[in-house]
Amino acid sequence: MPGFLWRGKKVKNKKYMSNKISKGYEIEPLKLDRDLEGISLKSVREHKKLYDVYVKKTNEIQKKINEADKSAANAVYSEIGELKRQETFAVNGMKLHEAYFPLLGGDGKPKGKILEMIEKDFGSYEAWKEDFTATGMSARGWAVLAYEWKDNRLHNYGMDAQNVGAIWDAEPIIAMDMYEHAFFMDHGTDKKAYVEAFFKTLNWDYVDSFVEKHNLYKRHGGVNQA
Repeated sequence: MPGFLWRGKKVKNKKYMSNKISKGYEIEPLKLDRDLEGISLKSVREHKKLYDVYVKKTNEIQKKINEADKSAANAVYSEIGELKRQETFAVNGMKLHEAYFPLLGGDGKPKGKILEMIEKDFGSYEAWKEDFTATGMSARGWAVLAYEWKDNRLHNYGMDAQNVGAIWDAEPIIAMDMYEHAFFMDHGTDKKAYVEAFFKTLNWDYVDSFVEKHNLYKRHGGVNQA
């Protein structure tokens, strides 16, 4: 069987993806072990329980999809249709939380190659932060700084739900959870205070290492490629 491209890597056959799914996803551990300024450890631990459910439900849904009657598929209602719809919610919930939790626990000081990329695409860090904050304040679900593979630029995307607003073929770099469960325990309805706390504890070292790992800086044109 001919190969195909996945994130720029040659894959020998399509069984690659189905085999990954059949083994199931594992819950990633929470590494945070202390209170942060404006974000308590208790709140994060309670938040982590929701992520655990997303992983378990992703595995459960994908197992049921394999067993569902595909011949009964119908856009008004069918078991396979509902499983497919909820799969996107569970999978995105899993992936976005895996992007979110490692961001907590830094010193909040922007640095590194990601800062250069932000300044190039938004004009300044301050301009990016203003736009990202506005994205979060107006979103019902998530605010995401993503690397867009189509134009090789950074974009701030807002999502009203984990399966509403997601952009295909864009790499999430900074994901800020804007669901109430992310901030209600520490800040009540004060979303702005939570956003400010998120920036104060943002782990820019982790963000920069992510950019380096995925070679985004070079693709972005941050270095001389002539």
